[in-house]
Amino acid sequence: MRKTTKSTTAPTRRNGKPSEGTWNFKLYIAGNSPRSQAALKNLRKLCDQYLRGVYDIEIVDLVENPQLAKIDQVLAIPTLVRRLPVPVKRVIGDLSNADRAMLSLEFPPPGATVPDSVEQ
Repeated sequence: MRKTTKSTTAPTRRNGKPSEGTWNFKLYIAGNSPRSQAALKNLRKLCDQYLRGVYDIEIVDLVENPQLAKIDQVLAIPTLVRRLPVPVKRVIGDLSNADRAMLSLEFPPPGATVPDSVEQ
């Protein structure tokens, strides 16, 4: 399973790449394991709450495609890779500690205005 999930108000893609202003995430999971499902649920919740529709999530199932782990040097699952805005950030785990995940991924603070574009 390799699929892309976009928020309903996410900027459209051009040439298969996220539009300017999109926070781009790639979540590496292991099938339908509880930790993988928790990571996806927690990521969507954080993005919906703090990024207000300017994000794009690609889900990569390493059970079906283990060779894809080499792309982002994934050693444990679930692993989240934030590609945009730069620099690239990685978080291992199910993102259940929202404060730690927000800090690691450099989400805007609660109540802050999300910029229309992010530095690339």
